[in-house]
Amino acid sequence: MNVGEEDYLMISGIQHFLFCRRQWALIHVEQQWADNEHTVAGDLMHKRAHDPLLREKREDMLIVRALPVSSKRLGISGECDIVEFHRREGGIRLYGHRGEYLPYPVEYKKGRPKTEEEDILQLSAQVLCLEEMFSTEIPQGALFYGETRRRETVEITKELRERTEAICSEMRRYYERGYTPKVKGGKKCRSCSLKEICLPELEKLRSVRTYIENRMYEEEP
Repeated sequence: MNVGEEDYLMISGIQHFLFCRRQWALIHVEQQWADNEHTVAGDLMHKRAHDPLLREKREDMLIVRALPVSSKRLGISGECDIVEFHRREGGIRLYGHRGEYLPYPVEYKKGRPKTEEEDILQLSAQVLCLEEMFSTEIPQGALFYGETRRRETVEITKELRERTEAICSEMRRYYERGYTPKVKGGKKCRSCSLKEICLPELEKLRSVRTYIENRMYEEEP
């Protein structure tokens, strides 16, 4: 893909894109953003993973935090919360370390495992970047959820790789067209940090309805 690094799309945007394509476009095409309690909680989780002491050695494993990754082929970039390099024959060589190592990315998430696959696809995109950067094949990664305090192992299958590449291609088409799709309001809009920007008419209607309901309650004998 002939794309300059300044136009690489953010891997973290996969979450937004799969949650709502309009939300993704408002953030990544129109450069609008707003925080709510969900985004703040997610940021705190990532800050804990992104400790300034970025490297740690444990026996046959090297832990690297906040590792920048990118893929020229897919035109994406981002940062892995944690990449564990497990010492293993047939892996890659790391400068300043003896032996061969296999990268194993771990993505930190708040809450519990989701029924949808946005977390899995984000992790898969990180794997594709790491594979391109280190010229190796990575069969697995993991998702760590703050609420359950458990890791979920993810197999990076051929089908998952293909779905990840398809999502990246669709994001690229939206971005190059400067396209922000329209959307109908739904249940998931309530937890969206951009609801007041995206659907101001809906928020105004809710405010009026709340005011009327409160007035009616106050006037009851």
